[in-house]
Amino acid sequence: MNFLITGATGFVGSALCQLLEHSEHTVYGVVRSDAVLPPSVTPILVSSIAELDDHPILPQIDVVIHLAARVHQMNDTAADPLSEFRAVNTEATKSLAIAAATAGVKRFVYLSSIKVNGDGQASPYTERSTPQPADAYGISKWEAECALNEIAATTDLEIVILRPPLVYGAGVKANFLNLMNLVKTGIPLPLGGIHNQRSLVYVGNLVDAIVTCATHPQAAGQTFLVSDSTDVSTPELVRKISESMRKPVRLMPISPVILTNLARILGKTATLDRLFGSLTIDSSKLRQTLNWQPPFTLEQGLEQTARGFQDTH
Repeated sequence: MNFLITGATGFVGSALCQLLEHSEHTVYGVVRSDAVLPPSVTPILVSSIAELDDHPILPQIDVVIHLAARVHQMNDTAADPLSEFRAVNTEATKSLAIAAATAGVKRFVYLSSIKVNGDGQASPYTERSTPQPADAYGISKWEAECALNEIAATTDLEIVILRPPLVYGAGVKANFLNLMNLVKTGIPLPLGGIHNQRSLVYVGNLVDAIVTCATHPQAAGQTFLVSDSTDVSTPELVRKISESMRKPVRLMPISPVILTNLARILGKTATLDRLFGSLTIDSSKLRQTLNWQPPFTLEQGLEQTARGFQDTH
């Protein structure tokens, strides 16, 4: 099969290209510059995703794997964040899917986000949970999903949607990287009093699921939640990271109330929500429908993540 991957040089895209490097599939990676791709991946140079709408490569493609997105911004400086997210995550996705359908592409795999469901609830999210996006990023992803399903209803294009939670792996950025940096310092961390549960997905597991969704006949028209299938509390995660990094860690049982008040004073409530809050998902539909199992355990994923962190730090 011929795959076209947008966002091919991103965190997930790079891992996907590596996974497909020795596969039987022909892979084209969409890039904005002379980026380094595996030798087996043919670069498709564009200045924006919009250029793909009438690109001559589309009629040759069997599966579009759409990873390119405007990602969640912790300190967004855009005057109208929702409009910025919609332009990239909703409108560009819709336009590409229409072009793919017109060109005769068979399947369109879209990497969405668990943010479509919300920021967490008492019970695990499932595919049957009512979408309740709480921020501009989640709204733009949900609107993209709706547009894709509308396109599928009126064309022959098969849509497959994946909603991952926090993705980690070698080269991870943002909050996960910050947590690893804190563990590296060896300073005592006031996280011992947190009692939450979080679902995560190792990038190696995510890209394996993406390939399965691109090729499995039963994936057509489905939305799947994907995770490592092992949930952890923030203290447990820190301990596992420290073990993977071979670094001792001290967790102090500071009251969450004290930390919440301090975070409010410092303007860091969003960061604290991610450390304190619970967000779990039930990924059994993906495992049962496509007979998929995560190829890596949480511990193996963290080991690879720690190795990549130590190699670059």
